[in-house]
Amino acid sequence: MRLTSIHTYPVKGCHRLDHDGALVQPWGLAGDRRWMVVDAAGVGVTQRETTRLVGLRATVRPGGLTLRADGQPDLDVPEPTGGDPVPVRTFRHRKIPVPALPAGPAADAWLGELLDRPVRLVWLARPARHLAADERDYDTGDQVSFADAYPLLLANTASLDALNGWLAEAGEQAVPMARFRPNLVVDEAPAWAEDDWAGRPVRIGDLLMRAAGPCDRCVVTTTDQEAGVRTKEPLRTLGRHRNIRQKLLFGLHLVPVDSGPLHVGDPIVIEP
Repeated sequence: MRLTSIHTYPVKGCHRLDHDGALVQPWGLAGDRRWMVVDAAGVGVTQRETTRLVGLRATVRPGGLTLRADGQPDLDVPEPTGGDPVPVRTFRHRKIPVPALPAGPAADAWLGELLDRPVRLVWLARPARHLAADERDYDTGDQVSFADAYPLLLANTASLDALNGWLAEAGEQAVPMARFRPNLVVDEAPAWAEDDWAGRPVRIGDLLMRAAGPCDRCVVTTTDQEAGVRTKEPLRTLGRHRNIRQKLLFGLHLVPVDSGPLHVGDPIVIEP
């Protein structure tokens, strides 16, 4: 098995960045989901609420971020260094807020124009716990960014092929891997092999990780990540074929044990 692609999402919910290599940190890939758009209550604004976020192309630069979108001028946003942190939550139902630093009025106005609503941009200077220990199969403590629950998400190309086969049988269009917004994509593994990896050590290149369990999918998978158009697939087909204990499963959560570089082409070994 090999690592066939690497992806980050600098602002939670934004368009992906593709990489030949990336640095793994305790809370995930460097530059991945350390920024988040929040509403007036400090709750994250994601693609669940607005598909306009697919038009946000954010790139990490030394000391900050550059925001890009069609029809708007590029905006350089420095990492906030002063000011009081504000409590934010990735989702409204989360009970544990985390302190984040506001990016400032220029970024807020730029994103408000893109999303057509009042919002703020915040930066997670220091990853912090935002889920109680009993809310995840594998507790990562503060070892997570603004990701939904775990530091990394892995997906399997053969599993996508199997899903697209089911979609074809139902007369539906195939979907690309981008719909599932993974960080790491593995090739040369059997379809759904990742179901058996939960709880086991996973070595990618020289780095050890632990498989924390399968990923329950949401409405974001039904959004075209280029055009922002939302349909009913692939959730409807996942519901017919991959509904396990009332969860529609695709992908595998990973928690880093080691830190260091990963590269496309690295071998992947599932240890006992």
